[in-house]
Amino acid sequence: MEMPHSPTGDWARERARRVAEPTAADRDRERRWDPRLFAELAAAGHGPGLIGPLVPRDLGGGGLSATQTVALLAGLGEGARDPGLALSVGVHAVLATVPLRAFGSPRQRQRYLPRMASGEWIGALSLQQTQGASVAPAVTARPAAEGSRGWVLTGELDLVAGAPVAHHFLVIAAHDDGGRTAFVVDRATPGLRVGEAGPAAMATCPWGRLVLDDCAVPDTAVLGTVGGAAGEAEPLLAVLDWVFSSAPWLGLIRALTRDAVEGARERRLFGRPLHHDQSVRFTLADLAARCELAEGMLYRAAEQFDSGARPSHRDAAAARLFVADAVRTVTDAAARLSGPLGLDSGHLIGRAHRDALFFAGTGGGTEVLRPVIAASLLDLGRPC
Repeated sequence: MEMPHSPTGDWARERARRVAEPTAADRDRERRWDPRLFAELAAAGHGPGLIGPLVPRDLGGGGLSATQTVALLAGLGEGARDPGLALSVGVHAVLATVPLRAFGSPRQRQRYLPRMASGEWIGALSLQQTQGASVAPAVTARPAAEGSRGWVLTGELDLVAGAPVAHHFLVIAAHDDGGRTAFVVDRATPGLRVGEAGPAAMATCPWGRLVLDDCAVPDTAVLGTVGGAAGEAEPLLAVLDWVFSSAPWLGLIRALTRDAVEGARERRLFGRPLHHDQSVRFTLADLAARCELAEGMLYRAAEQFDSGARPSHRDAAAARLFVADAVRTVTDAAARLSGPLGLDSGHLIGRAHRDALFFAGTGGGTEVLRPVIAASLLDLGRPC
Protein backbone atom coordinates (compact mmCIF):
# COMPACT_ATOMS: atom_id res chain seq x y z
CA MET A 1 0.00 0.00 0.00
CA GLU A 2 1.36 3.40 -0.98
CA MET A 3 1.45 5.60 2.08
CA PRO A 4 1.85 9.39 2.45
CA HIS A 5 5.11 10.95 1.30
CA SER A 6 5.38 8.32 -1.43
CA PRO A 7 7.01 9.35 -4.72
CA THR A 8 3.54 10.00 -6.18
CA GLY A 9 2.50 12.21 -3.28
CA ASP A 10 5.86 13.98 -3.17
CA TRP A 11 5.66 14.78 -6.88
CA ALA A 12 2.14 16.20 -6.53
CA ARG A 13 3.07 18.23 -3.46
CA GLU A 14 6.06 19.86 -5.11
CA ARG A 15 4.21 20.57 -8.35
CA ALA A 16 1.26 22.11 -6.51
CA ARG A 17 3.57 24.13 -4.27
CA ARG A 18 5.28 25.55 -7.33
CA VAL A 19 2.30 26.29 -9.59
CA ALA A 20 -0.69 26.77 -7.25
CA GLU A 21 0.33 27.86 -3.74
CA PRO A 22 1.80 31.28 -4.70
CA THR A 23 -1.58 32.52 -5.97
CA ALA A 24 -3.88 30.64 -3.56
CA ALA A 25 -4.70 33.60 -1.30
CA ASP A 26 -5.35 35.97 -4.22
CA ARG A 27 -7.52 33.47 -6.09
CA ASP A 28 -9.50 32.79 -2.94
CA ARG A 29 -10.08 36.48 -2.24
CA GLU A 30 -11.20 37.08 -5.85
CA ARG A 31 -13.17 33.79 -6.03
CA ARG A 32 -11.27 33.14 -9.25
CA TRP A 33 -10.84 30.00 -11.34
CA ASP A 34 -7.60 29.95 -13.32
CA PRO A 35 -7.78 27.73 -16.44
CA ARG A 36 -4.04 28.07 -17.03
CA LEU A 37 -3.38 26.68 -13.57
CA PHE A 38 -5.66 23.73 -14.27
CA ALA A 39 -3.78 23.07 -17.52
CA GLU A 40 -0.46 23.12 -15.66
CA LEU A 41 -1.76 20.58 -13.15
CA ALA A 42 -3.03 18.42 -16.01
CA ALA A 43 0.38 18.32 -17.70
CA ALA A 44 2.16 15.15 -16.65
CA GLY A 45 5.73 16.44 -16.88
CA HIS A 46 7.82 13.89 -14.99
CA GLY A 47 4.81 12.62 -13.05
CA PRO A 48 1.39 11.07 -13.71
CA GLY A 49 -0.58 14.33 -13.98
CA LEU A 50 -3.21 15.36 -11.48
CA ILE A 51 -6.28 15.33 -13.72
CA GLY A 52 -6.62 11.74 -14.96
CA PRO A 53 -4.89 9.48 -12.43
CA LEU A 54 -7.51 6.71 -12.52
CA VAL A 55 -7.96 6.71 -16.29
CA PRO A 56 -6.21 3.66 -17.82
CA ARG A 57 -2.94 4.31 -19.61
CA ASP A 58 -4.32 3.02 -22.91
CA LEU A 59 -6.90 5.82 -22.73
CA GLY A 60 -4.33 8.51 -21.99
CA GLY A 61 -4.50 8.55 -18.21
CA GLY A 62 -2.09 7.97 -15.38
CA GLY A 63 -3.21 4.40 -14.72
CA LEU A 64 -2.64 4.82 -10.98
CA SER A 65 -4.03 2.68 -8.20
CA ALA A 66 -6.56 4.05 -5.72
CA THR A 67 -3.93 4.32 -2.97
CA GLN A 68 -1.58 6.16 -5.32
CA THR A 69 -4.42 8.53 -6.21
CA VAL A 70 -5.10 9.23 -2.53
CA ALA A 71 -1.39 10.06 -2.16
CA LEU A 72 -1.58 12.28 -5.25
CA LEU A 73 -4.59 14.23 -3.97
CA ALA A 74 -3.10 14.51 -0.49
CA GLY A 75 0.04 15.95 -2.06
CA LEU A 76 -2.09 18.42 -4.00
CA GLY A 77 -3.82 19.56 -0.82
CA GLU A 78 -0.56 19.94 1.09
CA GLY A 79 1.31 21.72 -1.68
CA ALA A 80 -1.43 24.01 -3.03
CA ARG A 81 -2.86 24.88 0.42
CA ASP A 82 -6.08 25.55 -1.46
CA PRO A 83 -9.17 23.48 -0.45
CA GLY A 84 -11.35 24.82 -3.27
CA LEU A 85 -8.88 23.98 -6.03
CA ALA A 86 -8.30 20.53 -4.55
CA LEU A 87 -12.05 19.86 -4.46
CA SER A 88 -12.52 20.90 -8.09
CA VAL A 89 -9.63 18.68 -9.22
CA GLY A 90 -10.95 15.73 -7.20
CA VAL A 91 -14.48 16.07 -8.56
CA HIS A 92 -13.21 16.02 -12.13
CA ALA A 93 -10.41 13.48 -11.70
CA VAL A 94 -12.39 10.97 -9.64
CA LEU A 95 -16.12 11.59 -9.14
CA ALA A 96 -16.85 12.51 -12.76
CA THR A 97 -14.34 10.08 -14.24
CA VAL A 98 -14.56 6.76 -12.40
CA PRO A 99 -18.29 6.13 -13.08
CA LEU A 100 -17.54 6.53 -16.80
CA ARG A 101 -14.69 4.06 -16.45
CA ALA A 102 -16.84 1.64 -14.46
CA PHE A 103 -20.18 1.80 -16.29
CA GLY A 104 -19.50 3.58 -19.57
CA SER A 105 -20.01 1.87 -22.90
CA PRO A 106 -16.90 1.38 -25.04
CA ARG A 107 -18.02 4.38 -27.10
CA GLN A 108 -18.44 6.57 -24.00
CA ARG A 109 -15.09 5.53 -22.60
CA GLN A 110 -13.30 6.27 -25.87
CA ARG A 111 -15.08 9.59 -26.32
CA TYR A 112 -14.76 11.07 -22.85
CA LEU A 113 -11.90 9.55 -20.86
CA PRO A 114 -8.87 10.56 -23.01
CA ARG A 115 -10.09 14.15 -23.18
CA MET A 116 -10.82 14.21 -19.46
CA ALA A 117 -7.39 12.80 -18.65
CA SER A 118 -5.70 15.51 -20.73
CA GLY A 119 -7.80 18.29 -19.19
CA GLU A 120 -9.31 19.19 -22.59
CA TRP A 121 -12.80 18.33 -21.29
CA ILE A 122 -13.84 18.92 -17.68
CA GLY A 123 -16.52 16.78 -16.10
CA ALA A 124 -18.78 18.05 -13.33
CA LEU A 125 -21.55 16.89 -11.04
CA SER A 126 -23.64 18.08 -8.13
CA LEU A 127 -22.46 17.14 -4.67
CA GLN A 128 -26.15 16.59 -3.92
CA GLN A 129 -25.90 13.44 -6.02
CA THR A 130 -23.17 11.72 -4.02
CA GLN A 131 -25.58 10.86 -1.21
CA GLY A 132 -27.75 8.32 -3.04
CA ALA A 133 -31.24 7.66 -1.76
CA SER A 134 -30.73 9.85 1.32
CA VAL A 135 -31.59 12.89 -0.86
CA ALA A 136 -34.80 13.18 -2.87
CA PRO A 137 -34.11 13.19 -6.64
CA ALA A 138 -33.94 16.73 -8.03
CA VAL A 139 -34.11 15.68 -11.70
CA THR A 140 -36.72 13.50 -13.41
CA ALA A 141 -36.45 11.50 -16.63
CA ARG A 142 -39.25 10.50 -18.96
CA PRO A 143 -39.10 8.68 -22.28
CA ALA A 144 -38.99 10.88 -25.38
CA ALA A 145 -42.19 11.32 -27.37
CA GLU A 146 -43.57 8.32 -29.19
CA GLY A 147 -41.62 7.68 -32.35
CA SER A 148 -38.45 9.20 -30.87
CA ARG A 149 -35.61 7.56 -29.01
CA GLY A 150 -34.00 8.89 -25.86
CA TRP A 151 -35.03 10.69 -22.72
CA VAL A 152 -36.22 14.09 -21.54
CA LEU A 153 -34.65 15.43 -18.33
CA THR A 154 -36.21 18.12 -16.16
CA GLY A 155 -35.06 19.65 -12.89
CA GLU A 156 -32.37 21.68 -11.17
CA LEU A 157 -29.18 20.75 -9.33
CA ASP A 158 -27.28 22.99 -6.92
CA LEU A 159 -23.72 22.62 -5.65
CA VAL A 160 -22.43 21.63 -9.08
CA ALA A 161 -18.66 21.67 -8.68
CA GLY A 162 -17.03 22.67 -11.97
CA ALA A 163 -20.27 23.83 -13.61
CA PRO A 164 -19.05 27.09 -15.23
CA VAL A 165 -16.12 25.38 -16.96
CA ALA A 166 -17.53 21.90 -17.58
CA HIS A 167 -17.90 20.22 -20.95
CA HIS A 168 -20.35 17.62 -19.60
CA PHE A 169 -22.23 16.63 -16.46
CA LEU A 170 -23.04 13.40 -14.66
CA VAL A 171 -26.76 13.57 -13.84
CA ILE A 172 -28.88 11.02 -11.96
CA ALA A 173 -32.60 11.28 -12.72
CA ALA A 174 -35.65 9.56 -11.28
CA HIS A 175 -38.38 7.77 -13.23
CA ASP A 176 -42.08 7.65 -12.41
CA ASP A 177 -41.71 4.07 -11.17
CA GLY A 178 -39.10 5.11 -8.59
CA GLY A 179 -36.10 3.82 -10.50
CA ARG A 180 -33.15 6.08 -11.23
CA THR A 181 -30.80 6.30 -14.21
CA ALA A 182 -27.41 7.98 -14.61
CA PHE A 183 -26.78 10.10 -17.69
CA VAL A 184 -23.77 11.87 -19.20
CA VAL A 185 -25.13 15.16 -20.53
CA ASP A 186 -23.01 17.43 -22.73
CA ARG A 187 -23.10 21.14 -22.02
CA ALA A 188 -24.19 21.90 -25.59
CA THR A 189 -27.40 19.86 -25.19
CA PRO A 190 -30.49 22.00 -25.91
CA GLY A 191 -32.47 22.72 -22.76
CA LEU A 192 -29.41 22.67 -20.49
CA ARG A 193 -28.12 25.86 -18.95
CA VAL A 194 -25.74 26.77 -16.17
CA GLY A 195 -26.66 29.42 -13.62
CA GLU A 196 -24.55 31.23 -11.07
CA ALA A 197 -24.80 29.80 -7.59
CA GLY A 198 -22.46 28.44 -4.98
CA PRO A 199 -21.54 28.37 -1.31
CA ALA A 200 -19.40 30.99 0.38
CA ALA A 201 -16.85 28.26 1.11
CA MET A 202 -14.38 26.66 -1.31
CA ALA A 203 -14.06 29.98 -3.13
CA THR A 204 -11.57 28.78 -5.76
CA CYS A 205 -13.83 25.95 -6.92
CA PRO A 206 -16.02 27.07 -9.87
CA TRP A 207 -19.61 26.55 -8.67
CA GLY A 208 -22.91 26.72 -10.48
CA ARG A 209 -26.50 25.55 -10.71
CA LEU A 210 -27.51 23.15 -13.46
CA VAL A 211 -30.95 23.71 -14.97
CA LEU A 212 -32.47 21.06 -17.26
CA ASP A 213 -35.61 22.33 -18.97
CA ASP A 214 -37.07 19.49 -21.07
CA CYS A 215 -33.50 18.59 -21.96
CA ALA A 216 -33.60 15.88 -24.64
CA VAL A 217 -30.75 13.37 -24.52
CA PRO A 218 -30.18 10.29 -26.71
CA ASP A 219 -30.07 6.71 -25.49
CA THR A 220 -26.29 6.90 -25.84
CA ALA A 221 -26.24 9.35 -22.91
CA VAL A 222 -27.34 6.63 -20.49
CA LEU A 223 -24.51 5.60 -18.16
CA GLY A 224 -24.91 2.00 -17.07
CA THR A 225 -28.31 0.31 -16.95
CA VAL A 226 -31.62 2.13 -17.40
CA GLY A 227 -33.17 2.25 -13.93
CA GLY A 228 -29.99 0.81 -12.41
CA ALA A 229 -28.34 3.86 -10.83
CA ALA A 230 -29.36 2.83 -7.31
CA GLY A 231 -27.15 -0.24 -7.59
CA GLU A 232 -24.48 1.16 -9.91
CA ALA A 233 -23.55 4.84 -10.03
CA GLU A 234 -25.04 5.95 -6.71
CA PRO A 235 -23.24 3.58 -4.31
CA LEU A 236 -20.02 4.06 -6.26
CA LEU A 237 -20.32 7.86 -6.07
CA ALA A 238 -20.90 7.67 -2.32
CA VAL A 239 -17.70 5.77 -1.55
CA LEU A 240 -15.72 7.78 -4.11
CA ASP A 241 -16.82 11.01 -2.43
CA TRP A 242 -16.18 9.77 1.10
CA VAL A 243 -12.68 8.54 0.26
CA PHE A 244 -11.26 10.76 -2.48
CA SER A 245 -12.84 14.09 -1.52
CA SER A 246 -11.28 13.53 1.89
CA ALA A 247 -7.80 12.86 0.46
CA PRO A 248 -6.74 16.51 -0.12
CA TRP A 249 -7.63 17.25 3.49
CA LEU A 250 -4.98 14.77 4.62
CA GLY A 251 -2.42 17.04 3.02
CA LEU A 252 -4.12 20.14 4.36
CA ILE A 253 -4.09 18.91 7.96
CA ARG A 254 -0.40 18.09 7.58
CA ALA A 255 0.17 21.68 6.44
CA LEU A 256 -2.03 23.01 9.27
CA THR A 257 -0.16 20.92 11.84
CA ARG A 258 3.12 22.44 10.62
CA ASP A 259 1.55 25.90 10.96
CA ALA A 260 0.52 25.01 14.51
CA VAL A 261 4.06 23.89 15.34
CA GLU A 262 5.52 27.09 13.89
CA GLY A 263 3.03 29.16 15.86
CA ALA A 264 3.98 27.38 19.07
CA ARG A 265 7.67 28.02 18.37
CA GLU A 266 7.31 31.68 17.45
CA ARG A 267 4.72 32.98 19.93
CA ARG A 268 5.48 33.80 23.55
CA LEU A 269 3.24 33.61 26.60
CA PHE A 270 4.19 35.44 29.80
CA GLY A 271 7.69 35.88 28.43
CA ARG A 272 8.22 32.20 27.63
CA PRO A 273 8.06 30.44 24.27
CA LEU A 274 4.61 28.95 23.85
CA HIS A 275 5.97 25.52 23.08
CA HIS A 276 7.45 25.29 26.57
CA ASP A 277 3.91 24.93 27.92
CA GLN A 278 3.09 21.29 28.62
CA SER A 279 -0.53 21.62 27.47
CA VAL A 280 0.67 23.00 24.12
CA ARG A 281 2.98 20.03 23.68
CA PHE A 282 0.09 17.68 24.46
CA THR A 283 -2.02 19.48 21.86
CA LEU A 284 0.67 19.07 19.20
CA ALA A 285 1.02 15.38 20.06
CA ASP A 286 -2.74 14.95 19.71
CA LEU A 287 -2.69 16.66 16.30
CA ALA A 288 0.04 14.35 15.06
CA ALA A 289 -1.90 11.33 16.29
CA ARG A 290 -5.09 12.48 14.56
CA CYS A 291 -3.19 12.94 11.30
CA GLU A 292 -1.78 9.43 11.50
CA LEU A 293 -5.15 7.87 12.33
CA ALA A 294 -6.95 9.77 9.57
CA GLU A 295 -4.33 8.66 7.04
CA GLY A 296 -4.54 5.05 8.14
CA MET A 297 -8.34 4.91 7.88
CA LEU A 298 -8.43 6.57 4.48
CA TYR A 299 -5.66 4.43 3.00
CA ARG A 300 -7.35 1.31 4.33
CA ALA A 301 -10.52 2.24 2.46
CA ALA A 302 -8.57 3.10 -0.71
CA GLU A 303 -6.72 -0.21 -0.58
CA GLN A 304 -10.05 -2.03 -0.89
CA PHE A 305 -10.52 -0.46 -4.34
CA ASP A 306 -7.17 -1.92 -5.34
CA SER A 307 -8.17 -5.40 -4.20
CA GLY A 308 -10.62 -5.56 -7.10
CA ALA A 309 -13.71 -4.50 -5.18
CA ARG A 310 -14.71 -1.25 -3.55
CA PRO A 311 -14.62 -0.19 0.11
CA SER A 312 -17.46 -1.25 2.33
CA HIS A 313 -19.79 1.63 3.02
CA ARG A 314 -18.91 1.29 6.69
CA ASP A 315 -15.15 1.69 6.13
CA ALA A 316 -15.56 4.57 3.68
CA ALA A 317 -18.10 6.37 5.88
CA ALA A 318 -15.97 5.87 9.00
CA ALA A 319 -12.92 7.27 7.21
CA ARG A 320 -14.85 10.33 6.03
CA LEU A 321 -16.34 10.91 9.50
CA PHE A 322 -12.93 10.68 11.16
CA VAL A 323 -11.18 12.89 8.59
CA ALA A 324 -13.89 15.57 8.92
CA ASP A 325 -13.51 15.53 12.71
CA ALA A 326 -9.72 15.66 12.42
CA VAL A 327 -9.95 18.64 10.07
CA ARG A 328 -12.05 20.61 12.56
CA THR A 329 -9.80 19.70 15.48
CA VAL A 330 -6.54 20.47 13.70
CA THR A 331 -7.87 23.73 12.22
CA ASP A 332 -9.13 24.99 15.58
CA ALA A 333 -5.86 24.09 17.31
CA ALA A 334 -3.79 25.74 14.57
CA ALA A 335 -5.88 28.89 14.93
CA ARG A 336 -5.35 28.98 18.70
CA LEU A 337 -1.62 28.39 18.52
CA SER A 338 -1.01 30.81 15.62
CA GLY A 339 -2.94 33.67 17.19
CA PRO A 340 -5.05 36.34 15.42
CA LEU A 341 -2.86 36.33 12.31
CA GLY A 342 -3.88 32.77 11.52
CA LEU A 343 -7.55 33.66 11.12
CA ASP A 344 -6.84 36.15 8.35
CA SER A 345 -8.52 35.05 5.12
CA GLY A 346 -5.16 35.29 3.34
CA HIS A 347 -3.73 32.57 5.57
CA LEU A 348 -4.43 28.87 5.13
CA ILE A 349 -5.80 28.61 8.66
CA GLY A 350 -8.46 31.23 7.96
CA ARG A 351 -9.47 29.62 4.67
CA ALA A 352 -9.46 26.13 6.14
CA HIS A 353 -11.54 27.24 9.11
CA ARG A 354 -14.23 28.44 6.72
CA ASP A 355 -13.99 25.51 4.29
CA ALA A 356 -13.82 22.81 6.98
CA LEU A 357 -17.41 23.54 7.99
CA PHE A 358 -18.53 23.02 4.40
CA PHE A 359 -16.49 19.83 4.06
CA ALA A 360 -17.99 18.38 7.24
CA GLY A 361 -21.50 18.92 5.85
CA THR A 362 -20.92 17.33 2.44
CA GLY A 363 -21.03 13.62 1.78
CA GLY A 364 -24.24 13.61 3.79
CA GLY A 365 -22.61 14.84 6.98
CA THR A 366 -23.03 12.99 10.26
CA GLU A 367 -26.75 12.50 9.54
CA VAL A 368 -25.83 10.06 6.74
CA LEU A 369 -22.42 8.77 7.81
CA ARG A 370 -23.33 7.62 11.32
CA PRO A 371 -26.45 5.67 10.24
CA VAL A 372 -24.38 3.95 7.53
CA ILE A 373 -21.82 2.82 10.12
CA ALA A 374 -24.49 1.81 12.63
CA ALA A 375 -26.47 -0.15 10.03
CA SER A 376 -23.35 -2.14 9.14
CA LEU A 377 -22.63 -2.92 12.78
CA LEU A 378 -26.23 -4.09 13.28
CA ASP A 379 -26.18 -6.05 10.01
CA LEU A 380 -29.11 -4.03 8.70
CA GLY A 381 -27.68 -3.30 5.25
CA ARG A 382 -27.20 0.24 3.99
CA PRO A 383 -29.93 2.59 5.31
CA CYS A 384 -32.06 4.41 2.74
